[in-house]
Amino acid sequence: MFQPDTVIEQEEPLDNGVSSIEEAKDAPADWQANILAFACHYCAFAAADLAGVMRLSYSPNVKVIRLPCTGKLDLSYVLRAFEKGIDGVFVAG
Repeated sequence: MFQPDTVIEQEEPLDNGVSSIEEAKDAPADWQANILAFACHYCAFAAADLAGVMRLSYSPNVKVIRLPCTGKLDLSYVLRAFEKGIDGVFVAG
């Protein structure tokens, strides 16, 4: 059981003095993030559709999935997107 006064200690460094957490690496210059957008049918998806009708362009690496209501979006879909290699998830209602 969780106790509010419990202190979580920081992980000890390895023998070589480096923590087991990986350091951030620079992304290649030509890298683009794959984004999955969950959009509400009546609000955000309507705006994305209007952008298409107006011939406004947005990055082709953004994939939009229309939902009846983003309030009912199950967390498992978001986690599964990351498991499948999506770099970012955008939920718009």
